[in-house]
Amino acid sequence: MKKVGIIGAGTMGVGIAQVAATNGCFVTIFDANSQQAEKAKIGLQSTIEKLVSKGKISQEQGDSILSNCIFCSSLSDLAQSDLIIEAIVENKDIKHQVFTELESLVSETCILASNTSSISITSLASCLKKPERFIGIHFFNPAPLMPLVEIIPGLLTDTKLSSEMLQLMADWGKVPVLAKDI
Repeated sequence: MKKVGIIGAGTMGVGIAQVAATNGCFVTIFDANSQQAEKAKIGLQSTIEKLVSKGKISQEQGDSILSNCIFCSSLSDLAQSDLIIEAIVENKDIKHQVFTELESLVSETCILASNTSSISITSLASCLKKPERFIGIHFFNPAPLMPLVEIIPGLLTDTKLSSEMLQLMADWGKVPVLAKDI
């Protein structure tokens, strides 16, 4: 999972992007609102500068995190991603629109995930032609600091995918737990 796409440049999306970039992933961040994307970019730069000034990370690490993150203006810019994590408004219809469009853009092997905390993963996957590649990856706020991440398979999620995501989150320094889709 070297190419990670993030949909939503709010607090959660940018936090997840920071976690992935810190762990050597190339991260492409999309937000439909260009003003929000610009605000997020400035916020991420500020966060990294603070971490460097406090000695939490080196300047080299900070530069690497920032160079691993790009902001884009089109969902099609996420087409080469290995994993895409959606972190947008908690609205099932809007999420369905996004995932339906995404599925037509990405490769057959791209994993699609949602950071939702209130909508059923099975329900979100119902709009997909390949629901077996869909999973919940729920980070807690603030994502860079909170260790717990819930991995939530839907009813049709490939069982191997749950194991892969548990391992990926552990590799990212998180404490992943398998949660039921309720």
